[in-house]
Amino acid sequence: MTFLTAVLASGSSTSSTVSNVEPGLLGFLVVAALGVALVFLLRSMNKQFKKIGPKPEETEPEPDPADEAGQPQDAKRS
Repeated sequence: MTFLTAVLASGSSTSSTVSNVEPGLLGFLVVAALGVALVFLLRSMNKQFKKIGPKPEETEPEPDPADEAGQPQDAKRS
């Protein structure tokens, strides 16, 4: 019963501060600071990736002279 009266009492007051909550300047500053931090982190990450460099390409084995002559694979082994 007390819960019901609390709900009715809170519903009847129209000047509740809970419904008037806005993010305001502090919310904007927090989001802006997160955005600036994200930009610096992405720049740093790109620099680190550039330091790593591209993968070294695997060296291909030199072709055997037998391959150029057109000999079958079984003939090379013996």
